[in-house]
Amino acid sequence: MSDERWGVVAFRGRARRKLQWVCAAAVALVLVGGCDGGPPDAKPRPKRTVEPTASRAPGAEYGEALAVYRAMWGDLVAVSASPDPRSPRLKEHATGGALELMKYGLRRSEEEGVVSKGTPLLTPKVVSAADGKIDIRDCVDGTDWLQYKQNGELKNDVPGSHFKTDATVRRVDGEWRVATFYMHDSGSC
Repeated sequence: MSDERWGVVAFRGRARRKLQWVCAAAVALVLVGGCDGGPPDAKPRPKRTVEPTASRAPGAEYGEALAVYRAMWGDLVAVSASPDPRSPRLKEHATGGALELMKYGLRRSEEEGVVSKGTPLLTPKVVSAADGKIDIRDCVDGTDWLQYKQNGELKNDVPGSHFKTDATVRRVDGEWRVATFYMHDSGSC
């Protein structure tokens, strides 16, 4: 994915695009970050770190959450081929800040008249888990997921790259949904 994915604003050129992307992701995370639904005086639950072992790897134990994370990406890739931030498909595997971040990016693509082609390669891993919440880290290979103008030309000369993502998958009404989603800078992994 290029730094310019979804045309996020910036200071000047690449730095400006990075700043806008980070700001958009921060806003999305702030919108969801403080909303856990518990009482304000509730004590935080201890977080359990999942340590991979030969007998029990986190990927096997949390396969359903990883599948939902991958499905969310599948939804994003499919919808970004013909950007529609109102697509009901986006809600199938995402909620909260993750959903809002995808809608924001798709609105930008729609406004700019660009489409995304190709498919990012995912390598998600569970990094921690607590009751009804699983944290996932990924190094997404976006070298084959690029933006194109309506005339079929590449949007810019910035190649796709690898970038780190952090996501939180939560149980919402008994179903796993990606609730938070953060895409780090291009080249971050």
